[in-house]
Amino acid sequence: MENGKHTSDFILLGLFNITGAHLFLFVLMLTVVFNSLIGNSLMIFLIHQDRHLHTPMYFLLSQLSLMDMMLVFTIVPKMTADYLTGNKFISPAGCGLQIILFLTLDGGESFLLAAMSYDRYVAICHPLRYPILMSWQLCLRMTLGSWFLGAADGFMQAAATLSFPFCKSHEIDHFFCEPPTLLHLACADTSVFEYAMYICCVLMLLVPISLILTSYSLILAAVLQMRSTKALKKAFATCSSHLAVVGLFYGAAIFIYMRPKTYRSANHDKIVSAFYTIITPDLNPLIYSLRNNEVKEALQKCMYQCIALTHE
Repeated sequence: MENGKHTSDFILLGLFNITGAHLFLFVLMLTVVFNSLIGNSLMIFLIHQDRHLHTPMYFLLSQLSLMDMMLVFTIVPKMTADYLTGNKFISPAGCGLQIILFLTLDGGESFLLAAMSYDRYVAICHPLRYPILMSWQLCLRMTLGSWFLGAADGFMQAAATLSFPFCKSHEIDHFFCEPPTLLHLACADTSVFEYAMYICCVLMLLVPISLILTSYSLILAAVLQMRSTKALKKAFATCSSHLAVVGLFYGAAIFIYMRPKTYRSANHDKIVSAFYTIITPDLNPLIYSLRNNEVKEALQKCMYQCIALTHE
């Protein structure tokens, strides 16, 4: 390290090397990030502006878009600056902040998706009791609970991970500070913490997945009894969107955090991490808007209003 500086700092090796092919991939990634920010911002704006979307279902969806936007801002600006300037140092405090924000948003999204599955269960299986079983008070509690549980996981893992001495190389073979990758640099026995982290991840992932599977099992039973074709199509459109997001999110998270240590590969971890921190936030608004007639109608109404204003 230059002149002995940054001796306590970590070095993020990044996602891309500085070559022509990687430059193309870097520009492509920034395009995806831009689309993600535009799509999620538009989703939040439409839900806020259109009174027909002022329901618990769309409020939860707006929180999902907010988490996706914040996740992109947590990871991408630092990664972009590292690539463009070549200064890949990150302080322990900066690394800890990345871990806290990343796990707050990642863990929060896990529980939020479970809350959204409960909302769909009530809407399809108990539509007449929806205002009672899915009240605004319960919706706000579930939302705050998702943020709180994610934040608790983030603070605990950041404090525990950075408490280890790092006497090996400080080079992190990743594009952001992710606890499993950071632990490879520790020169102390991390097996107890890794086991505790594994248990924590099992709870953070399998508990929401269990709730989601239970909700959709009950939804499937109710849908199979429906005689109205219109009701069947509406239930399928709404639930298929949510299931697509659930599959993308949990599939990548389980691959990273619940895979045996002997099967870990730095390149595979980076690719999968890029998928659920950069690609998935771009896909979520597309999945929900393309499969949801109410969102498409709100978008059309907004476009007509913008056109009318430009012609005044």
